[in-house]
Amino acid sequence: MDSGSSTGEIIGHSKAINAVAIRHQRPFRAATAADDNLIVFHQGAPYKFDKIIKTHTKFVQDVQYAPSGDHFASVGSDSKVFLYDGKTGDTIAELTASPHTGSIMAASWGPDSKNFVTSGADCLVALWDVQAQKPITTWNPASQHVGNAWSGERDIVSLSIDGTLSVFDPRTADKPSRVINAPQKAITAFAPINPSTFLGGTADGRVYSFTPEKGESDVIPTETHTNLVSDLASNPKDGNVYSVGYDDRLREIRVDLSAGVHPSYSASPGITTSSQPKSIAVAGDGTVFVVEINSVEAFRSNQRVLEHTPKSVVNAVAASEGIVALGGEDQKVRLNSWDGTSLTETAVLEGNKGIISALAFSPDGKLLASGDMITSRWSFHTARVNSLAWTSDSLHCASASLDTHVYVWSVAKPMKNIAIKNAAPGGANAVHWVEKDGSSSLATTGADGCVRLWTVTFHAS
Repeated sequence: MDSGSSTGEIIGHSKAINAVAIRHQRPFRAATAADDNLIVFHQGAPYKFDKIIKTHTKFVQDVQYAPSGDHFASVGSDSKVFLYDGKTGDTIAELTASPHTGSIMAASWGPDSKNFVTSGADCLVALWDVQAQKPITTWNPASQHVGNAWSGERDIVSLSIDGTLSVFDPRTADKPSRVINAPQKAITAFAPINPSTFLGGTADGRVYSFTPEKGESDVIPTETHTNLVSDLASNPKDGNVYSVGYDDRLREIRVDLSAGVHPSYSASPGITTSSQPKSIAVAGDGTVFVVEINSVEAFRSNQRVLEHTPKSVVNAVAASEGIVALGGEDQKVRLNSWDGTSLTETAVLEGNKGIISALAFSPDGKLLASGDMITSRWSFHTARVNSLAWTSDSLHCASASLDTHVYVWSVAKPMKNIAIKNAAPGGANAVHWVEKDGSSSLATTGADGCVRLWTVTFHAS
């Protein structure tokens, strides 16, 4: 690759190639596996066709060389495992003691070349002894597995079809020693539950908890949404979190903080909204306001208490105690007082340059930040503002935009900002301040499904 010169070619297959394995010792060899049920063995370098190996009767899903180069193994949809000589490509044996009953999707060798692991769509992960040619440990992780890798000397990492990583220790045969969950789709919204943990909703309807201090994320083990989570909001009264999604449901995620740093979660069955929800906010009395296509609904104690028809189509909502702000397509923000039963308009804020797309009250309730679909109020973003978040002292506000950038604004110096360029490839969807022990970090996320934590140094006063 350094010189651009050809080092051979791969020929002999008539269908898609699923895996390539290369022997890293001289004489160099390569083996390829494909959907034509064949393994093609190549000599190199330069690599050239040597022979076809017809051991499998269905798709050959993976082929892997041992680190020593003495052997390579193949697995396939016929539930079979074969072992070959690394230099000649001759078949040594079929490992007939296989516990797999379905397609075997992946294989990976241990660093000492004495063991290898297989993962299958039959919800089975098996550790093999090469010399004995039989499995020595098996795990049943209760989900289809499509890939694996050997991490370090002992840890075996297997990838399930839903994106979960299960870490297995050969000394523990009953269950994974660790399970790692992370979003598989874009993260669309954030909501805090305590100073060290926050929740994030995703485009596939899941809700995850994030603990930046430990660099961990975990899927909330409750019934959530069947489609994109459009917004999340925390209840200032009890700390629970409400979510709305494109499945036209409002759900309450109950948060139990009695366990300390690892909260436990439960969920309500949910309430059906009148139309597709876009934004959500929780007032001081625990009333949940949901902005929908043509209306604003209010819910309390799992009951609908109000259906409000606004003067303009509303895109964003924010609430602070008894004040509810509605941002609409008429480029106006309407402030309403909430008495527990009805909304009464008290003021109209004008001056935005486009359709309102995000609103956020400062924690002290004295300030309201608004973002629109053209630019932020401070006129630095070049696309729709998706999210706004205030620091706990109400002195700084962060904005996230479809333009992939995040800006941090100062109330004391509104003409100055701290720019975080390209904070979220594909568009920044949400921001959240993580504050602990007097220090502030900014969490950002977006279309790439990643959460990034930024250390922010504010401008001197």
